[in-house]
Amino acid sequence: MLEQMGKAAKQASWQLAALSTAQKNQVLAVMADMLEANSAAILQANEQDMVQARAAGMSDALQDRLLLTPARLTAIADDVRQVCRLSDPVGHILDGSLLDSGLKLERRRVPLGVIGVIYEARPNVTIDVASLCLKTGNAVILRGGKETHHTNQAMVKVIQLALAECHLPPAAVQAIESPDREWVNQLLRLDRYIDMLIPRGGPGLHKLCREQSTIPVITGGIGVCHIYVDDNVDYDKALTVIENAKAQRPSACNSLETLLVNRAIAASFLPALSARMATAGVTLHASDNAMPLLQAGPAKVVPVAAEDYDDEWLSLDLNVALVDDIDQAIEHIRIHGTNHSDAILTRSLSHAEYFVRAVDSAAVYVNASTRFTDGGQFGLGAEVAVSTQKLHARGPMGLDALTTYKWIGYGDDLVRS
Repeated sequence: MLEQMGKAAKQASWQLAALSTAQKNQVLAVMADMLEANSAAILQANEQDMVQARAAGMSDALQDRLLLTPARLTAIADDVRQVCRLSDPVGHILDGSLLDSGLKLERRRVPLGVIGVIYEARPNVTIDVASLCLKTGNAVILRGGKETHHTNQAMVKVIQLALAECHLPPAAVQAIESPDREWVNQLLRLDRYIDMLIPRGGPGLHKLCREQSTIPVITGGIGVCHIYVDDNVDYDKALTVIENAKAQRPSACNSLETLLVNRAIAASFLPALSARMATAGVTLHASDNAMPLLQAGPAKVVPVAAEDYDDEWLSLDLNVALVDDIDQAIEHIRIHGTNHSDAILTRSLSHAEYFVRAVDSAAVYVNASTRFTDGGQFGLGAEVAVSTQKLHARGPMGLDALTTYKWIGYGDDLVRS
């Protein structure tokens, strides 16, 4: 069955690659309208998944990722319309030249072909990925987690109705409905049909894909994100950024997980931090050197465990540690970070530039929240993933990341001498 899905997706990709921008935008517009028109069915399917999630004892953070509300579904449909308004990269000429031989050469953006995406409790990924793939003329095979089974089924049904309405093959967007992990193992070896694989999930999924896939893999999305508070900051402004990075949506991969504070300001800054975090409902996981300065504050504080520095909380929990200087902060990020999003809060231009050069993450911020690492915030529209590796794509993956290029040579009955 998976072989048939791959074959159908490859055939659909050839048809999609020939579409004009206007034709692709029409599909997306119909898809957005149908999502809203079928919102009751989608939300009902999501509630089935939520009932099972609550019965299984799923964490609040994962339930928040899974939950769809009327407002969230409207926002998802609006994201699709935003993709319509984005410039189509397909057909864009990257560069060109006229060679001495008389051959006119150019590099032109083209679709990758067929994308495979494996993801967990994120129903919005279904629409984000489908819309970006369709805009770039790619077919896609989706494999969501069992947690989103009913929601994904309902969404893919709507997408395929939109494709049929526009006289395009429903196989352009397909989903593996079985929760059996063996389907994932088979998908990882479908290199005859799939051109790029994107896993969106935990470290275990990424490790499996890197080790077992015969398809090129783009990994990312695991965000152990840091903010370093330098010894020269405006406290109120710094605390506002920290609160946003931690509490605005703690279940997101770009939320703050570890705060590193320069020891020189710790005695005055940490009590202010405790007061702000208490208001936001954040529990502080303090290092040995930070604990004495936080115990008297109003925020709940517990000792940090060594393993806490290497994992995502995805909740209203925050590690807090003191560092002697910017170099010790950078060293901590190099050891415990995931190359996702890290920031420095400082009024020193030299420290800011030093941090930017030294921290090797997909997104590095100066006096800004890590929550900006997002396709929509970057002006890319919906994102297919956040890549933390360096080849082909890095950071939020928008439309350009779903294309490659081909060399095209024009001659006048030209032969090589």
